[in-house]
Amino acid sequence: MNQRLNQMTAWLKSEHIDAAFITSTDNVFYLSGFRSDPHERLLGIAIFQEKEPFLVCPAMEKHDAKNAGWEYEILGITDTDNPWDLLEKKVRGRIGNVHTWAIEKEHLNVERYEALSQRFSGAKFVAAEEKLHTLRLIKDKKERDILREAAAFADLAVETGVREIQEGRTELEIVAAIEHAMKQKGISEMSFATTVLAGAKAASPHGTPGLDKIEKRSLVLFDLGVVHQGYCSDITRTVAFGDLDEEQIRIYETVLQAEETAVKAVKPGVRAKDLDRIARDVITKAGYGEYFTHRLGHGLGISIHEYPSMTNTNELILQEGMVFTIEPGIYVPGVAGVRIEDDVYVTKDGVEVLTKYPKALQHV
Repeated sequence: MNQRLNQMTAWLKSEHIDAAFITSTDNVFYLSGFRSDPHERLLGIAIFQEKEPFLVCPAMEKHDAKNAGWEYEILGITDTDNPWDLLEKKVRGRIGNVHTWAIEKEHLNVERYEALSQRFSGAKFVAAEEKLHTLRLIKDKKERDILREAAAFADLAVETGVREIQEGRTELEIVAAIEHAMKQKGISEMSFATTVLAGAKAASPHGTPGLDKIEKRSLVLFDLGVVHQGYCSDITRTVAFGDLDEEQIRIYETVLQAEETAVKAVKPGVRAKDLDRIARDVITKAGYGEYFTHRLGHGLGISIHEYPSMTNTNELILQEGMVFTIEPGIYVPGVAGVRIEDDVYVTKDGVEVLTKYPKALQHV
């Protein structure tokens, strides 16, 4: 059994939990190496204290699961099967009744929870999220290497987008050019919807690219990432198209100082909240505190947003092997929107910045 499954079985024993049923796509991939988008079909891993685990997946994907390295039994579900009846039969054949289940409460919907609880009447359900967050928090060498490569693709994607900036081109035309270039490099999936926002639209942190034409004397914000071997990257850069006014430049330089100051502070032993405070203090002292409207960053790995959340209330102590984003921003409606984001890896005594695209204000 692989180390990750062994850690889950050890946790079940220590917490006196009979079985776990893990159902989110990302955690199934983390524990099995098999990634699937089952749509409405059931996907999951059943894990026990002593017995071997089994994978539940659409029957048509059993071969894919084996090719991904899953070495244990696979319960293949056809489109005419009742998956819960088959799951119950398989579990009872393994260990009899289940008194306590560990499930992903944030993921298992009400209908599926009711289906499971009806078949194991009287069972107690506990959350598996905290244990899974803890396991995924520290990246091993293989994960770190993949994340480095994913970051390099993100750098290339930004470089592609910046080259595409021309007066009269639309945000969506540049998005299309970026994603086309990534597919040519073998990247089939972006981490999230690629964002290119120009001018006043960049002042919306989660704005949507459209047919707006890019004009001179504006800032253009790129927020994007790729999925590479199952792991995500996430980068934001903001560049100047033509000359800027003094306030636009001041906003940019403030965000850059906040981002670089926070990055330099990363090392084991520092609290997550301290990094947020460091960046926020820079922006507040410059007079833009009310315009930094989100957390400093988020964990990064198999999921684009994963544990931990880098907020000013998070007491979590940084440890070697953690990977997360640092992405302060200032968003002044009608004036400018600037965000600068890097993916960082906590080393033994400091930080490695995985994303390398230049951050000094660039005029195109």
